[in-house]
Amino acid sequence: MPPSSLAPAPDVAVSFGQALLDNLGRVVRGAPGALTAAVVAALAGGHLLIEDVPGVGKTVLARALAASLGAELSRVQGHPDLLPSDVTGVAVYSPGKESWEFRPGPVFAHVVLADELNRTPPRTQSALLEAMEEHQVSVDGRSWPLPDPHMVIATQNPVSQRGTFPLVESQLDRFACATSIGYPDAEAEARLVLQDGGRAALERLAPVADVRAWREVRRA
Repeated sequence: MPPSSLAPAPDVAVSFGQALLDNLGRVVRGAPGALTAAVVAALAGGHLLIEDVPGVGKTVLARALAASLGAELSRVQGHPDLLPSDVTGVAVYSPGKESWEFRPGPVFAHVVLADELNRTPPRTQSALLEAMEEHQVSVDGRSWPLPDPHMVIATQNPVSQRGTFPLVESQLDRFACATSIGYPDAEAEARLVLQDGGRAALERLAPVADVRAWREVRRA
């Protein structure tokens, strides 16, 4: 049977996307554009960059997307002392086996949250270049494939803030979509205060699919 015949019909993919959008809307209030960008990136097989000030729900959106997809999420907190090996993993010598063993880093997950990516120096930012483009990690002359599907969701603070390192063009090129969330309006803020959305809703959020279904819908 040809591979194309195994992919779900387009209307199934559309229904999947709408269910995902509705699920995210239970958590992130007042930001329909950001939710749409997140769904588009997830279904198109791309990566997502969320650019905004701290405290508007960037991390919550990333966690809600992973939870809705039923996917494993790993988080990398950006800071100036973060090393490339803290992202990709490192080879460690095993005395018992008298050999080097590779210990995978947090990038080996279906959904990777690179929180405040532009707080890391360019050398560490570049650790994601191969992973986001080639879907693999190379260390000490060997390459390891990343999980399929694989999506990086990075958040970025405004470049005017202290302690930030602007993302280079080659890094920006790896993202399919860039979006912002913005401050909620009065109605959305009131709902968040009443725990109708936000972290309270995130704790109750149920997945709309699993990783296998996500993979098949991306093919469609």
